[in-house]
Amino acid sequence: MTVGTQMQQAISSCESVLASLHSFSLETQDQTAKQMFQNLGNQQQQVLDNLKARLQYIETQEPQYKNQ
Repeated sequence: MTVGTQMQQAISSCESVLASLHSFSLETQDQTAKQMFQNLGNQQQQVLDNLKARLQYIETQEPQYKNQ
């Protein structure tokens, strides 16, 4: 498995977690829990943005990893 493929899998997993956190936030009536899920979602979005930026960097440095 190449680095590019591993990064794509990590990004997909991260997006899945972000979607779950968003869903949990919408479904709960508990305001404390809602705020917690929103905060975790914000943190997860930062992780996702960092992973995407890293993948973009890898693709510019190692073109063979692009679009795998």
